[in-house]
Amino acid sequence: MNKVVIIGASEHGKVVADVIEREGKYALLGWIDSYKPAGGAFFNYPMLGAEDLLLDLWQRKEIAGGIIAIGDNWTRGRMAEKICAIAPGFPFIIAVHPSAQIGRGVTIGQGAVLMAGTVVNSDSHIGAHCILNTKSSLDHDCVMDDFSSLAPGVTAGGVVRIGAYSAISLGANIIHGRSIGAHTVIGAGALVRVDIPDHCVAYGVPARVARQRAEGERYL
Repeated sequence: MNKVVIIGASEHGKVVADVIEREGKYALLGWIDSYKPAGGAFFNYPMLGAEDLLLDLWQRKEIAGGIIAIGDNWTRGRMAEKICAIAPGFPFIIAVHPSAQIGRGVTIGQGAVLMAGTVVNSDSHIGAHCILNTKSSLDHDCVMDDFSSLAPGVTAGGVVRIGAYSAISLGANIIHGRSIGAHTVIGAGALVRVDIPDHCVAYGVPARVARQRAEGERYL
């Protein structure tokens, strides 16, 4: 079985590790993390070292690829850029929990993770390095642009678009045909009934724009 690494030894990373274990397509070699010392262990897998090891591990065929387990969308994007600079062409795997329900015609970009109980209906597209968290759902013909994320329990109707780097928080609902701009955060429990623009924070029932938001601004 091909071996892979997870970049980011974190609580979110534990869930990604669980998805990979249960999917059974890859074996985990260990963790890559520049903030934790090599030689230890995390979640019963060894700490291998920092990102500069990736090229050597890949070229020596010790790994077939890896996945970034960083919950913050912007930080995950910067890590992907760093890895691509260190190891051009590095393969990012897709991780899909076996309980996820994937409809016909769905496309999934590299580095995406679909966690337990997710539902993605027909002809939807999930971009690179997206996160679909536990029991989140996208109905038919939806689009998640690269580095966007759904928190647990998010429900999106059909023909919804979620812009790059945008985060839909815990239990939010988006009605059919609405669009969420790029670099936008939708608050927990919100009900999105109208289009929400780029670079803002919106929350409430119904959701309203509360303020503007800068690219890279932390939300976790």
